[in-house]
Amino acid sequence: MATFDTEKAAEIHRELHSHLPSEPALRVKALESLMVEKGLTTSETINSWVEAYSEEIGPKRGALVVARSWIDPEFKARLLGDAAEAIKEFGFEGNATGHLKAVENTADVHNLVVCTLCSCYPFSILGIAPNWYKIAAYRSRAVRDPRGVLAEFGVSLGTNIQVRVWDSTAELRYVVIPQRPANTEELNEEDLAKLVTRNSMIGTDRVLTASLEGES
Repeated sequence: MATFDTEKAAEIHRELHSHLPSEPALRVKALESLMVEKGLTTSETINSWVEAYSEEIGPKRGALVVARSWIDPEFKARLLGDAAEAIKEFGFEGNATGHLKAVENTADVHNLVVCTLCSCYPFSILGIAPNWYKIAAYRSRAVRDPRGVLAEFGVSLGTNIQVRVWDSTAELRYVVIPQRPANTEELNEEDLAKLVTRNSMIGTDRVLTASLEGES
């Protein structure tokens, strides 16, 4: 059975922090390296947790919100009117979504979210922001050439579709409500949520498919 030695833990804590640089990103990397070196965890474990939160835990929350909006017109109206208040029905409120605005994709409108000055992101419903969302190339080009950026994500839009770019800030963050896929009338809310991708809620994905995981 594992035991916990408070004195040894305190010693490791002091040693870890004595080697940490001042820049936040470098501190995280150094802390990870030292924890792996001390046998407290493994790189695989850390990567698995990061992947789970960025790809599964967070986006699944947002997917539930989108799915509810697809099947409940009254909820959708509340969501588009005051997203921060509407998501409280799921218990997802928090600082990251305190000033949340939902914008809806339609047959002739496509929405794209960017944060030109930082990486503001409603992580309580979308999880950890993907790396590409935070890099300068996306943050600048999404505003200057949104169609070009979307094409690189595999989203080809006709000239009849208007592209709206929304710039998130610490005071106002956005989530895109994608269009409901065709031929999903028989699906319940839980199954609909499985069709929603994280990128579709940022706007770098548009056409969702109606095939569920596990189906041929």
